[in-house]
Amino acid sequence: MSDHDQPVTLSYALERGYLFAGPCPSRDILKHVCSRWGVLILIALRSGTHRFSELRRKLEGVSEKMLSQTLQALAEDGFIERVSYPVVPPYVEYSLTESGETVAEKVAALADCIELLTPSVMAFRAANAGETPAEL
Repeated sequence: MSDHDQPVTLSYALERGYLFAGPCPSRDILKHVCSRWGVLILIALRSGTHRFSELRRKLEGVSEKMLSQTLQALAEDGFIERVSYPVVPPYVEYSLTESGETVAEKVAALADCIELLTPSVMAFRAANAGETPAEL
């Protein structure tokens, strides 16, 4: 099928357009959303509003610094709403915005796909253990 026969989808247009261009701002957004912690935060917030400490417990292995940086980036991109309560002790709640819900749905579908493929990936890795990448 030639390029002219290809249906014009968003991913097709992005493949030939700005996403592959170095200065494209969508690359930073993609980095925030598709990072390990970005994906997990977006999925975690699909169940509703969470406090920072709740997210930290839910996302085993994330450091406070990494969680804070990722939440800040997703909030700056407009995917997460951050609400700070001026009480003693102070606390902050995070929830998805409308755009965040849209993106979270997509990354959740990707995560579901990965979860389903994990047994076959693990079997492939085991079967090819010890082989160099060039041999694969």
